[in-house]
Amino acid sequence: MDHAGSAGAGAGRHLLNAEAPGRLDACIAAAVPGLSRARVQRLIEGGHVLLNGEVARKSARVEAGDRIELTLPETGHDAAEPGFDLPVLYEDDALAVIDKPAGLAVHGAPGDTAPSVAGWWLARLGPAATAFDAEHPGIVHRLDKETSGVLLLAKTPAAQAALSRAFELRRVHKCYLAMVEGQPRPPHAVVEAPIHRDPRDRTRMAVTARGRPSRTEYRVVAGDGGRSLLEVFPETGRTHQIRVHLASIGHPVVGDPVYGRAGEGRRHLLHAWRLELPHPTGGTLRASAPPPADLLEAIRAIAGEAVASRYAAPPAVTCERGQPS
Repeated sequence: MDHAGSAGAGAGRHLLNAEAPGRLDACIAAAVPGLSRARVQRLIEGGHVLLNGEVARKSARVEAGDRIELTLPETGHDAAEPGFDLPVLYEDDALAVIDKPAGLAVHGAPGDTAPSVAGWWLARLGPAATAFDAEHPGIVHRLDKETSGVLLLAKTPAAQAALSRAFELRRVHKCYLAMVEGQPRPPHAVVEAPIHRDPRDRTRMAVTARGRPSRTEYRVVAGDGGRSLLEVFPETGRTHQIRVHLASIGHPVVGDPVYGRAGEGRRHLLHAWRLELPHPTGGTLRASAPPPADLLEAIRAIAGEAVASRYAAPPAVTCERGQPS
């Protein structure tokens, strides 16, 4: 396909001439470096693609000689600094580890201009951001908006692919801290229940027979009868998995307005405490971040200062280099 326009997937107008029949989205993705097919489909849906002068349909096909006009809107690649900073626990040529605060979305919804980790990361990468799809710039995994803790960000597409693969192969070991209602019995168990979007409420997830296999291990650390502190080890990575699984056994996360009870002035008390995984260039990366003040206060209330101090230890990241995985 002939391509007239700026190199790569930078913002602006791209004029393309189809050389052979095929799907419109596939032709564009093949012609413009850095554009994933998923992003092309979103651009088509948003009216940013003209086929022979008319707004294209997502299912459109092209014939040899068809003229395609693609307009890439200004995105986070060219955004100004977002006006805030995030704590970087570790950084090298392949990735960064940050401590995400509660209340900040990893990736905003389409059209959402609120601050996000993705927007901050694009601004921080500067010109290097053009190597990424603007929709998912180095995002390897996600934390819910109100969940705090350790989050990985890739600095190159190759690192993003390698890290994503590690998650897919379940080579990433995660430990969360969760304050839950009640006292789970037994104190150490695995919740294995399929998760799918709730058919009665599309904003929620639910345990349902038609869901994807999902597995979460938990261990009770301390409790006072009314609440318990858990260490939680999700083996799969479904949306809202920990919150859904704990609610399904009758012990929702404290302060969870979706799957439990909303607390006054509180967020749900869930924190990504520890992460261990193979580094893209070899060896093992281990990272941990202390829980924020609200969760530490809740831990002290039911478990005492000694337990709270153990989790309040300063952030720690080690990277033991070896041979590439």
